[in-house]
Formats: sequence, C-alpha cells, structure tokens
Amino acid sequence: MELEIKRDYYLEQLIDRKQNGLIKIVTGIRRCGKSFLLRNLFKKHLLENGVDESHIIEMSFDLFDYIDYRNPKVFYSWAKAQIQDDGNYYFLLDEVQMLDEFVSILNSLADRKQCDVYVTGSNAKFLSKDIATELGGRGDVVPMYPLSFSEFMTVYDGNRYDGWNEYITYGGIPMVVLAKTEERKMAMLDHLLEETYIRDIVRRNRIRSICEMETLLDVLSSAVGTLSNPNKLKNELNDVDQSKITATTITKYIEYLENAFLIEKANRYDIRRKAYIGTPMKYYFMDMGLRNSRIKFRQMDVAHSMENVIYNELRMRGFRVDIGNLSTVESGKGGKLNKKQLEVDFICNKGSKKYYIQSAYAFDSKEKAEQEIRPYLKINDSFKKIVITSDTPKPFYSEEGILIMNVYDFLLQQDSLEQ
Repeated sequence: MELEIKRDYYLEQLIDRKQNGLIKIVTGIRRCGKSFLLRNLFKKHLLENGVDESHIIEMSFDLFDYIDYRNPKVFYSWAKAQIQDDGNYYFLLDEVQMLDEFVSILNSLADRKQCDVYVTGSNAKFLSKDIATELGGRGDVVPMYPLSFSEFMTVYDGNRYDGWNEYITYGGIPMVVLAKTEERKMAMLDHLLEETYIRDIVRRNRIRSICEMETLLDVLSSAVGTLSNPNKLKNELNDVDQSKITATTITKYIEYLENAFLIEKANRYDIRRKAYIGTPMKYYFMDMGLRNSRIKFRQMDVAHSMENVIYNELRMRGFRVDIGNLSTVESGKGGKLNKKQLEVDFICNKGSKKYYIQSAYAFDSKEKAEQEIRPYLKINDSFKKIVITSDTPKPFYSEEGILIMNVYDFLLQQDSLEQ
C-alpha cells in the first residue's frame, strides 16, 4: 500500500476556513502536495464529518476526461446543475488555471452562499503571488511548502540523524521523498527542475536568454545564506561567462523565480534604527533538493543548508522572517574606536511574538559560542534570543539568558520556540 503523508498543519488551515465566504487558494511550489491535500485529505475530513458525497463537487481540469469542461460556459452550467437542494456544497477544483475565465467563474460560484470553493493550481501563472488580487480580494490564500522535516520523518524509516542528512540532500517534494533509491531521487529532481519549474518560468515570462537565467540560478544556488544584490550578481555573472546581463534584467529574473516559488528573498532589518535597509539581502530555496539538483549535488555546505532549512521552517510556521543588522562601535587596539556590522541570522515576527535566531552549525568551542551570542549582547530589548545548532544534546539557557537548542528539537517540536 502506498504511504500517505499527513499534512495536518495545512489541513487544519482549510478546516478553519470552511464557510468563510472566500475562495480558498492552496498555492505554493509545484509538486508540494496541493492536490493531495485538497482532494484526498480535505475530502476525507468532509466525509468523516457528515458531508454527503453528493455535496462534494470535484473537478481536475488537467485530465483528458474533463477537457470539455475547460470551456467556462460548459463548466458553469454543469456546476449549477450539481446544486440540488439548500445544503452546503463544497467545490474542490484542481488545476483550475486550465479553466478559461476561471477568475469570473470562481467569483460567481463564491457569490452563491451555498458554495464553499477551494482551488489549487500548478502553473506559473496561477502560482504568481498576485492571484488573490486577481480574484478581486475574495481570495483566501493558504501557502503550502514542501514537506517540513517533521512531516518527512513520519515516512522516513530510520533515525533523525540519517533522516536529516537525506532531507538536506534531497529535500521535501513528496514524490521525491517517496522514491526508493538515491538514483531515482536525483533523476526526479533533475527532471522536475528542468521540465517543470524552469520550463514554466520561461514560457510564462517569454524569456529569450534562457542561458542567462539558468546561469543566474546557478549563482544563487551556490550563494545560499550569503548577502547579495543585483549589482553583485551582475559582477559574478560577468566573471563566470563574460555575460552582458544588466542588474535590471537580473532583478526581473529574480522576480520570476520568486513568483514561481523556487526562491524567496529575506530583507535586512536595522535592529537599532528599526528600519529596513534595502540591499543587500539573502535568497533561500524553497526546497533543498531542487537547489542541490541545480549544483549537481556538489558544494554540500551543511552550515548554509541548515540555515536554509531553518528559514523555511520559520516561514512554514507563519513567521515573517528578516535578516537582522546591528551597527556597533567597539574599542580596538590602542583604544581606537571601530565601527562594526553584526548580523543576526533571523528576526521572526508573528503577531505579538518576536524571536531572534542564530543558525550555528557548530557550537563546539568557547570562541564559537562567543561569536554567535555577541550580537545578542548588543540588543537592548527583552525578546527571546535563540541559537540553533547541530550538536547541542538538549535545550538549555546560557548565563546570558539565551536559549541554545539543537536543530532536531527545533524542527520536530512545533512549540520548540516556546521552551
């Protein structure tokens, strides 16, 4: 029997949004499990909670059996005919971007109080970040990510240390996670990256210089966790292949990659001045397997990989995540004052909650510990300060009141930041 990966975090979000009058849009990187969430897990929930199957209206517009229903008049006539009584009806529509005039159709369905509408889509047009705006403000977006490490471990047959090594290598795309061999995982990632993600980006944005964009993707793949900006990237590309690409073009390409949810940008925030800095910023990959596929599974820098995974986990948990910058003046040799820029890897905000987080792969010496907590000692507020490492046996608080925990406890316990 095929393994079923539970996605309880996202399922609860759909359950909480039932009958809210809005169009629920499950959006995220392709192949992250949106269709399975909607048409398997959520449908199962509805049936188990007393919804009659005749009140669950499903359509997968990518299947040949339903090709005629891509015509908006045909589909809308069919959809209205499914409503036979005064009860609530749940429309679960998969690959809805293949339905012509889908924006008008979805708005028309949502206007009917009986209709509770849920949709997914898997091409670059539908996945663009402005889809909720296209729906006239009636869209309720549920961002979905590849498997978190805790979700991954529910189907991994082994200990968390071996699981961690596999996770940071091959990522969390469900179909890749369920593949049986390393060779198959690598082949699937290569195929997905080239034939699904990059092809969609090129087609949607009518990119002519495909090699330029792919070279940029190579550079970004090698620069996870490092500060960068379009001008710096332009110089790197010029060094790599004497490219004539401009910073303006690079900015556009990065936007295309972000809109397809391949990468995400983290901005810098000045902690002392309480203001955003602008450039440079950092770019993180939504899935480490896709990132590693792009660099041919070389440059396996575990420190930067861990930082990327921590960033993704924080975003999955609903935090807004920025890079912290702290300007400080320190006394050097001979009493000379030196201005220094200290960095906090992540500033995380969600409602009234705020955390400072450092990602420190190794925390194995007094010098390393001092380096990681140094910025915290310069921050004059009472928000929680945390260091996440790969080698701490169990969580503890330092003399300075800083929480030190290992990456496994952080990722596997949803309330880990509350300790």
